[in-house]
Amino acid sequence: MIPVIGYKDQKVAVLGLGRSGLATARALAAGGASPLLWDDSPEARARAEAEGFTLTDLSRHAALDGVAALIVSPGIPHLYPAPNRVIDRALDLGVPVDNDIGLFFQSFARPEWDNMDTTPRVIAVTGSNGKSTTTALIHHILQVAGRPTQMAGNIGTGVLSITPAQDGEVVVLELSSYQTELARALTPDIAVFTNLSPDHLDRHNGMGGYFAAKRRLFAEGGPDRAVVGVDEVEGRFLANQMGQGPGDDRVIRISSGQKLEGFGWSVFARKGFLAEWRKGRQMAAIDLRAVAGLPGAHNHQNACAAYAATRALGIAPRLIEQAFHSFAGLPHRSQLVGEKDGVRFINDSKATNVDSAAKALQAFPKIRWIAGGLGKDGGIAALQPFLGSVVKAYLIGHSARDFALQLGDTPHEICETMDRAVARAAAEAQADEVVLLAPAAASFDQYPNFEKRGEDFTARVAALISR
Repeated sequence: MIPVIGYKDQKVAVLGLGRSGLATARALAAGGASPLLWDDSPEARARAEAEGFTLTDLSRHAALDGVAALIVSPGIPHLYPAPNRVIDRALDLGVPVDNDIGLFFQSFARPEWDNMDTTPRVIAVTGSNGKSTTTALIHHILQVAGRPTQMAGNIGTGVLSITPAQDGEVVVLELSSYQTELARALTPDIAVFTNLSPDHLDRHNGMGGYFAAKRRLFAEGGPDRAVVGVDEVEGRFLANQMGQGPGDDRVIRISSGQKLEGFGWSVFARKGFLAEWRKGRQMAAIDLRAVAGLPGAHNHQNACAAYAATRALGIAPRLIEQAFHSFAGLPHRSQLVGEKDGVRFINDSKATNVDSAAKALQAFPKIRWIAGGLGKDGGIAALQPFLGSVVKAYLIGHSARDFALQLGDTPHEICETMDRAVARAAAEAQADEVVLLAPAAASFDQYPNFEKRGEDFTARVAALISR
């Protein structure tokens, strides 16, 4: 646990008692603060009471009187489409509103660091797609290189639940736009921006607000090194703002598809090969085509980001390449879950929108595509340019028939359930084809979350392979 500093003997309100909220309450108490806890969910309140915390209904008019700060969980709106009523009251009173990320950066450095040979570092990863894979890959590279490391944030452990850093340790954080927008302290040593595509626009009042939330990690965080994906105009703009010219190697530009040779430091992937360039010279190259855990151009972008971040720490290219080959990938993200008779089964249940599904459809040449669920605005019409690799689509869930109408000449079958879709796709698949779950839709019509949907697919594939 990271005890929160700066609030000893003061009252601090905590709104939202999920994983991060309870971890925040523990860390505040460990730092000598008096946390006042609330959640609208009776179940969440019961979990807090079971740990011995006292609950305070923060919606009461005088509940924030004398409170030093209000700490908010990421799922609670703080600005758009409208602030939560407790946050609105805090704004009226001038009570500082923060989150666990702000508390972490405020409290992570400790006096004992003065006696360490190598100061601990923080790498923070944000962006629209690939954050989790990039974060996990950086963490894996550090492990292979023998560096002490912890991974936290929007993936795995809450930031305040990790242990205090040891000598030379690197903490790798995945940060969402909800987290970067609100945190009052943001001081990563290395910040990574993967890419940008429309998401969470209601929470940020449009694309500009969404980008602004991501940009805070760099503009206000002031990292020593900025790793920036430049495949969208927002990334090019961010890289331009962070550097003092094209030769400034404090900015490492990354790309999947573009050649980036005219900069102080760049890492890019083209035709399956990763290349590192510094000051006009190629320094290293890695063949990514045989890296099973990182298939497709989108994962090659993730590889470039992780490579750049770990090279900035001085890790050798040969160790990074070794780590690439031993990286198993994350569950539900281009995850190879089985193979039978030359047919591979890939679980990309995390592909809940058109953009992420498009990346999955470009990763393999011959695809039996399982898609559907609770469709989003526009359905899958925008995927038309990416259907050339689809041998046949097998459609499930609430939007199956709507998706069928948008597939044009692509062969398809309405299966409705995962059980039937896996069985039909497996029965018709030929050697060298891929059965790919990339739903391009939310899961909530049939599953509580995308993880359960992916687990169902994986279980049915395992049963089929074992026959």
